Amino acid sequence: MQFFRSAILHSVHFGNQYSRRALSARALYWTRAQVPKMLEIKLTAEEDELCTLLDQCTRHMKETEGIETSCRIAGGWVRDKVRPGDPSSLPSTDNGCSSTVQLLGSQCNDIDIALENMMGVPFAERFVEYCRTVKDMTVKSVAKIESNPDQSKHLETARTTVLGIELDFVNLRSEEYAENSRIPTQVAFGTPLQDALRRDITINALFYNVHSREVEDHTGKGLDDLRNGVVRTPLPPRETFKDDPLRVLRCVRFASRFGFTMVSELEEAARDAEIQEALQVKISRERVGEELDKMMGGRNPLLAIDLINKLSLYRAVFSIPEGAGVKLSGSPSSSQDALKAGVILHALSNQASSSTTTLSSLPVPSLPPVHALLLSELSMPTNASRRLYLASALAPYRHITYTTKAKVRPAAEAVIRDGLKLGAQYHYLDGVPTLYLATELLQRGIAEYEAGKMDKPERAWIGVLLRDKLVHNPATGSMWATSLLFSLVEELVELWDTNANTYNVEAASKRIEVYNKFVARIEELELPAAVDAKPILDGREVVKTLGAASPGPWTGQVLGRVVEWQLEHPQGTKEECEAWLRAEQAAGNINTSVAKRVQDGNADAKAKKAKR
Repeated sequence: MQFFRSAILHSVHFGNQYSRRALSARALYWTRAQVPKMLEIKLTAEEDELCTLLDQCTRHMKETEGIETSCRIAGGWVRDKVRPGDPSSLPSTDNGCSSTVQLLGSQCNDIDIALENMMGVPFAERFVEYCRTVKDMTVKSVAKIESNPDQSKHLETARTTVLGIELDFVNLRSEEYAENSRIPTQVAFGTPLQDALRRDITINALFYNVHSREVEDHTGKGLDDLRNGVVRTPLPPRETFKDDPLRVLRCVRFASRFGFTMVSELEEAARDAEIQEALQVKISRERVGEELDKMMGGRNPLLAIDLINKLSLYRAVFSIPEGAGVKLSGSPSSSQDALKAGVILHALSNQASSSTTTLSSLPVPSLPPVHALLLSELSMPTNASRRLYLASALAPYRHITYTTKAKVRPAAEAVIRDGLKLGAQYHYLDGVPTLYLATELLQRGIAEYEAGKMDKPERAWIGVLLRDKLVHNPATGSMWATSLLFSLVEELVELWDTNANTYNVEAASKRIEVYNKFVARIEELELPAAVDAKPILDGREVVKTLGAASPGPWTGQVLGRVVEWQLEHPQGTKEECEAWLRAEQAAGNINTSVAKRVQDGNADAKAKKAKR
């Protein structure tokens, strides 16, 4: 077992087998999260006080009740608490730059406490009582969270909050699994070593002993793997994955989050057909979707898509259960298409990247910069990046549909709803399928714009296109800039030469230029603000202006025409719009008794697109 004290900087010496491999990986298209040579756990004042309280409570229990136990902080908190003891010890990136992404060393406001020979609830109740009566502190009561094997909670957990830190208490445990199930047949008190060995990867199996103030590495590999950027299971990977196949995806998630490299035997086990079948059949789709959501919202979603492709996991992850009753119009294309879309999205949104190739040997093209407005939503708290990468990951389904309630819908919708069980959170279910529908509309519209086939003044024509609810609808997370960006991604994906594994950068540059000019024109016409503008007249005012007896189906159509008028007359006033409406009515172009516009029967359908 390796350890280091939080108060002392301890140098750890490592072999170079995996560090060489990790460096090779980092030379591709990501930078590995940097871990300093001098490892140190630096506690906040609240964390230090919490550790002191836990230590004092265990002593108090032994003195007053004869109960002996010990407390260890477990899991991600320990991994993420690693901090540089000396800034000069930080390794530089491959290009010699000193700027590094420090993921490790992050703060965490929830902590898991692992208890030796004692269940979580009785200890938590004693700890809360100790804080209240002995320390005169105000703390929350203990909440008991029942075990739920389907959600991978095999033991009850006690939860409370102390010093503003959310605490979960559970006992150290050992587990035994049946051959055909990931649910343990026996869960018992375990030693720190047994508990560490049952965890998914070594860097997640570290403990922080609150009594000795030491980091404990019972697998003997966690600290080395943290230093060298390695993802490895504590036990042989096939055994770990057979116990719980979801751990395959957890390995992918942590590898993509930190830019770490999987050991070869782990990759081999992840490709095992039996393991992949178990992942697809035995693991609930909710839990698969939860892992994928974390990947899409993580540090490097492209690396996650790359690993899923490289390990042949696509079918196990992005499948629709047979029992869902969904009949697709065709079969999904190669999982390589998901990676192609992700690579293009990455290349467009990371202009400073010096990318060369992916783990799957797909070249990452160097593309011209896109207009800044196309990337504007990626820096906003709208989770646009999550949706864009998930939409890219679903590229193999992009030309496939299914029918529900007599409506033809994108197959991606069924994958998200039934295969991943991702609902409205982050607008996955309503936003991602809409990106595909918007792409069809936008690509057709841009082609018409290039050809000069506009049936109304330019500002109104573009404005109506951008205001279409498929293209821009904050209620579903759809933003016109993001929709245009994904439309461009879909166009550029078609420029791969699959046989030669090359990319037509020249043709891509021309399409990027078309989109850039289109967005520049949007900016010149001051349309971004107009996309969300409300009609200058509301329904009640329209009814009054036209002297109609009551509103009806015609009202929405007229409001659509009002929006078109606004777009044509950005400086127009309400009075001018009312005068125009009355003139149109007098000319017989508006009929408030039927839902038709006399002169142009097709205009009503187009007007609906302009209505918000």
